[in-house]
Amino acid sequence: MIKIKEKTVQEWLPIENIYKDGIVKLKNNKLIKILKVSPINYNLKSDLEKEAILNSYKVFLKTCNFDIQILIQSSKEDLSSHIKNIQKNVNKKGNNYLKDIAQNYINYIQEINLTRKSASKNFYIILSNQINKKIDILESEEIIKNDLKEKYFKVKECLSRSGNLVSELSNSKEVENLFFSLLNTRKILNNKLIKLNK
Repeated sequence: MIKIKEKTVQEWLPIENIYKDGIVKLKNNKLIKILKVSPINYNLKSDLEKEAILNSYKVFLKTCNFDIQILIQSSKEDLSSHIKNIQKNVNKKGNNYLKDIAQNYINYIQEINLTRKSASKNFYIILSNQINKKIDILESEEIIKNDLKEKYFKVKECLSRSGNLVSELSNSKEVENLFFSLLNTRKILNNKLIKLNK
């Protein structure tokens, strides 16, 4: 029987280091910078506005002549604070009829949330660049960090024209929280459901 060596999480993750400024060094000698995009609601725009947005997006694709990755993270809507507020307000009134209506409403929104799978979405753009091994690694990293910063400003400028807000994950804590939420989606969802049922 062949024994398969299981990898630890640290061995499995491609991350070597997360710097204080939010830049991530991967094990394959790449540096990445993560940008968060707060999108506009395209469907609510007029035809003229939609055309302007599409033209701005075309400019973005032509201007940003470097590799990008787009990451979309969906997460279940957390209704726990909304439900707690309803229960708190109903308990203040002390009216049993109102309590029944409130409980029916709570059951209704929980059912809709589960069946329709309502979710909020976070959008990220990932910029990357390879470390040049032919020159000093620290010097190469500094050059790449500056390059990633320039790319960030270029992406921000282009996407801002179409109404999107772009911000960088500028510290290690923000990046760690993003990776944690990506890797622990099920755990976070279960914790929310436990809180909801209490």
